Amino acid sequence: MESWCRFVSGAAAGLAAVFAPVAPMIVCAMLFIGVDFVTGTAADRAATRRAGGTWYFESRKAWRTVLKLALTLTAIVMAWLVDRYVLDFLHLNAARLFTGFTCGVEFWSFLENAAQISDAPVFRWLRRYVRQRIVQQTGIEPEP
Repeated sequence: MESWCRFVSGAAAGLAAVFAPVAPMIVCAMLFIGVDFVTGTAADRAATRRAGGTWYFESRKAWRTVLKLALTLTAIVMAWLVDRYVLDFLHLNAARLFTGFTCGVEFWSFLENAAQISDAPVFRWLRRYVRQRIVQQTGIEPEP
C-alpha cells in the first residue's frame, strides 16, 4: 500500500511540474471570468430592480459560467501543450494569445456590467474608448 501511495503522489507531482508554467494563465483567466460573473450578477440585479421586477439568483446562469470556465481552462491547457510539445519549433504562444483574448472579452463584459450597475460616466467613456481602440487596432467593428 505504501508503494502505491508513493506512485500516486509521484505521478501527481510530475503532472503538477509539467503544468506549472501554465498556472499563471489559468489563474488570470479564472480571475477575469470570476469578476465578470460577479459583476454580471450585480448588473442583472440592477437592471431587474430598475424595471421594477423582483430579482432572484438563477443557478442556470451560474452553471453556464462554470461550463465556460471549464472549457476555457481546458482550451488554455490544450493550447499550451500544442505550443510546448507539438509545434514548439514555431513559437506560436497560442496559449498566451488565447488567454489574452479570453481576458479581453471578459474585460469588455466587465465594462458593460460596470456601466449598467453604476451608470457612471467614467465607465461609459471607458467603454467607448476601448471600442475605438479595437476599431483602430484591428479594423473590426465590435457588435453593440
